[in-house]
Parts: sequence; C-alpha cells; structure tokens
Amino acid sequence: MFEPEENGGYTVWFPALRGCLTFGATLDEAREMAAEALQGYLEILQEDGTPIPVEGDVPATVSERVRVQLKAV
Repeated sequence: MFEPEENGGYTVWFPALRGCLTFGATLDEAREMAAEALQGYLEILQEDGTPIPVEGDVPATVSERVRVQLKAV
C-alpha cells in the first residue's frame, strides 16, 4: 500500500508481509524503494525456508503491485 504522508512523500507497506515497509520522497522513489524492500524481505524468507505468502493472503485493499525476481535455491 502506498500512503501519502502529511509532510510529503509516501510510506509503502505490504499487508501480507508484517514489518516490510519503506518510504520514498516521491511516488517514483517510493516504487523503487518498495521493490528493494520487497526483494530483500522475500529473499530472507526464502533463505530461512519460511513460506512466501501467496496473493490470496493479501487483503483486497492493495492498490499497486510490485514485481521482483528471486533466485532459485
């Protein structure tokens, strides 16, 4: 979810990924930061052997998708 902040910029968080959040000063920067945060978070889940949440686990309030590519383990 991309949430505009009162003083500018956007906080980005992922409802299905507790604790995965980031911030960008502009919407474009927030998108880039979201991709980096998501990539890192998913890589850690993968390394730990923790199941990655599937799309059905995400509430319908998500307004934009961020795509990343993980290396096979």
